[in-house]
Amino acid sequence: MNTKGIRHVQTVLLFLNLTVNYIVRLSVGVRVVAMTDKATNNETFPQFDWTEAEKSYIFSSFNWGYLLMQIPGCFLVRCLGAKLPMIVATFFVALFSLCTPIGIQMGDWKGFCAIRLGQGLCQGLMLPCIHEHLAKWSPPEELKQLGVIAYSGTYCGTILALLGSGYIADSSIGWPGISYVSAAACLSWCLLWFFWGENEPGSSYWIGSDERNYIESCLKSGTACPRELIPIPWLAILGSVPFRALVVVHCAQRWADSTMEVQIPSYLDGILQVKITRNGLISSLPYMVKWIMSHVYILIAHVAIMRHLIDQTPLQKWIVTISTWGPALLYIAIGFLDRANAGLVVVLMTIKEGFSAGSSIGGTMNTIALAPNHSAVLLGIMSVLSEVFTPLTPLVTGVIVTDPTNRSQWQIIFCLIALVFFLSNWVYIIWGSSELQPWDAGDFLHVCTAECSARGDHHDSPDLSIRGKIMLRDLARRVTEGLDKMNPDQADPQKNSRPKLKTEEMNDDN
Repeated sequence: MNTKGIRHVQTVLLFLNLTVNYIVRLSVGVRVVAMTDKATNNETFPQFDWTEAEKSYIFSSFNWGYLLMQIPGCFLVRCLGAKLPMIVATFFVALFSLCTPIGIQMGDWKGFCAIRLGQGLCQGLMLPCIHEHLAKWSPPEELKQLGVIAYSGTYCGTILALLGSGYIADSSIGWPGISYVSAAACLSWCLLWFFWGENEPGSSYWIGSDERNYIESCLKSGTACPRELIPIPWLAILGSVPFRALVVVHCAQRWADSTMEVQIPSYLDGILQVKITRNGLISSLPYMVKWIMSHVYILIAHVAIMRHLIDQTPLQKWIVTISTWGPALLYIAIGFLDRANAGLVVVLMTIKEGFSAGSSIGGTMNTIALAPNHSAVLLGIMSVLSEVFTPLTPLVTGVIVTDPTNRSQWQIIFCLIALVFFLSNWVYIIWGSSELQPWDAGDFLHVCTAECSARGDHHDSPDLSIRGKIMLRDLARRVTEGLDKMNPDQADPQKNSRPKLKTEEMNDDN
């Protein structure tokens, strides 16, 4: 069923949510430049003399709040669905935006930090909600396409934040206007979500019966327990080697993104000495290319999989490699350039973002491939671990870059990002995977809830504890076979055969 339907409306709403929230999140870079640089400031509005350290506190405060809400957000969306948490959180983001100009005038940079912290707490709910919403509305064969459309809202929001903020700050409404426009965008989205957003196909007023049946039949898990009642296998998740590898490469991507998203206006102003309106345009240009290239990546991946040109796991590793090692080399090259090579810097930054566009396919969306039943939990864990570094990157930049006009200090920042990219991708190449994990099964822990028991569904279920043991032993056997291929001289034919369980012996006798 390839016709457009309500599931595509939900995807567009998720796209718009990320767009308006990223406008709020990333406009701070241009705003701080407008508030502190005499050459770029509209003289009608107040100007502030903040040190580089104080600016780094402003940049990092959002990320501390964002970090704190990742795991609570996972449990909240499992209990309430995505509709209520998303509309409440986005509404409060809008309120904080409206209060920003007054808060800054009353509390100076500390007041700005408090507001950014509150916005981070609210936006920390968004990714778990979006991930869970995609898992409930997306048939497996459409998941990557719908996921890329939804998550490309981050690119659209980044473009609008960097491009529009410069023109707004230079206009008659000045830097306070950035807050008012951001708030209006968030409130507009809340109205759309209130009327069109739904937690799942079964509760949607607008969806047709054909589309509802199509989605529900595609997502049928084969387990008696509904998804929200499936117990979370914490030890299996934390011990999963493919998931750990995914976390490592995602941490590296977040390190680079969090550094450049807020620091690129300062770099362009300090090193290339670009006027604020052109600063926003140049800052947003790489993300325009990244947005376009994300769809090129998904098209190539779709064709490769549908024509059986390559398996899923090698394809993901190729995408992640291009998305990390390509930008790593370009970061090193950018570090050697200065104002005399301004045009080349912009070109390399644009190419760099084009390479990195595959990060959402090889990273964020891969959590659904590993464990669709626990995708929000995986994303929450991954976000918490990666967001630990996000508040640190502005602080690290503030320590290293004491003079924004010093190219050698920025060169250290770029080389550090390149090193993180290079090492993390080796981890993913060796241990990464896109295969469905055995601990995603609803019956993995052999737990039947009271609700399932009341319906009598457990009578039709197999011996689940035996099934879990078989899956784990098969996984161990595959690991052993892989090691034997690496060391063929030490391979033992008897080592790869697991002993049969009693239930399997009985089936053989029959």
